[in-house]
Amino acid sequence: TSGIFILIEGTISVGDIIEADDIVGKVTEISLRTSKVLTRDDTVLIIPNHKFISDQVINWSDNKNETRFSVTVGVAYGSDVQLVKKCLLQAAHEHSQVSNTPESNVRFTDFGDSSLDFELFFWSEHVFRIGEIESDLRFSINDLFIKNNITIPFPQRDVHMLTAQA
Repeated sequence: TSGIFILIEGTISVGDIIEADDIVGKVTEISLRTSKVLTRDDTVLIIPNHKFISDQVINWSDNKNETRFSVTVGVAYGSDVQLVKKCLLQAAHEHSQVSNTPESNVRFTDFGDSSLDFELFFWSEHVFRIGEIESDLRFSINDLFIKNNITIPFPQRDVHMLTAQA
């Protein structure tokens, strides 16, 4: 009966990209009691339809437009923050699956323990395999940082040793 509600309401359709319980998948079939969902790992999940009615489900396809995503990165203190911003935007602009409209943007999010933290926001209509695009952007950002002598730091800690007095 849950399947009938799903089909009548049209909140979820075959081909939609959905997210439930931190799992993203493409709906491949809707029956009366269950639906089949293909995950990004190419695993088929059989999900009881009542979960789509009673639980929180994100329907990424319902947006019908591009969706905003982000990639975060930290750079070493002393880095030229305007150059960092330029490199991040260049990486987004050069990727064929990142939309030009709306434009990508960069936020300087924090002064971290070991880094200046930035977030690159970008838009894409390729929701199902967004992990691949995020990975491509990270490769490109790393290459641009190397070419521009921008360092991604590693956490550093000072350790003080106490010695016993004799």
